Amino acid sequence: MIEAIQNQLIRLSNPDDGVFLQRFFKTGPGQYGEGDRFRGIRVPELRKLSKAHQDIPLELAERLLHSAYHEDRLLALLILIRQYAHANETKRAGIYTLYLDNTLFINNWDLVDASAEHIIGAYLNDKNRGPLYQLARSISLWERRIAILATFHFIKRGKFHETLRIAEMLLTDKEDLIHKAVGWMLRETGKRDLQTEEAFLRVNYRQMPRTMLRYAIEKFPQDKRLGYLKGIAEDKIVQNK
Repeated sequence: MIEAIQNQLIRLSNPDDGVFLQRFFKTGPGQYGEGDRFRGIRVPELRKLSKAHQDIPLELAERLLHSAYHEDRLLALLILIRQYAHANETKRAGIYTLYLDNTLFINNWDLVDASAEHIIGAYLNDKNRGPLYQLARSISLWERRIAILATFHFIKRGKFHETLRIAEMLLTDKEDLIHKAVGWMLRETGKRDLQTEEAFLRVNYRQMPRTMLRYAIEKFPQDKRLGYLKGIAEDKIVQNK
């Protein structure tokens, strides 16, 4: 069955799109997606395939997740998300464990963003959230991004505690992709509870990386947005005197 799926992926491949995606996802030497390979398949096609193959055994989904091709791994995650949504608690635990055992292959921002909230966040919604903090302390960029993106599941349900705690842990992170992810989750928090987001910002905005702050305040009125950015600029002037 895995060979049949891979043959379908080969038929859908577009080499020109694959070249574009390799540049878009920064696959050059030293870049975050170094060495990744792309078939050039659009996401809507992968979603159709995930629906057609949503009942494959977990071991086959795991084999697909180990593929050298980015689209194969995304397809595996889309299948796991579909399976998780309709599974009993025992199977959900198996999907959750499979996911955490294979974070090495969930190794680009779109793979994380498409899946973390739907599997990790969903599974931990009514459980101890300790695994998120372990991920947030990981040396792996992608595990840290999984940690903050998983909290999107909680945010959508009006629960912000984990988002804010993990955001605080990641304030000094060196990776731009973490800055963007944290800022995005803070912005999503603010859409639902602006007072909660602003309380966090008032304490932390001066030490936040500028990209993180810009993402967090993107929807603020211009005068308020400029106030936060001006506060950082004034601090820098004082420090340089």
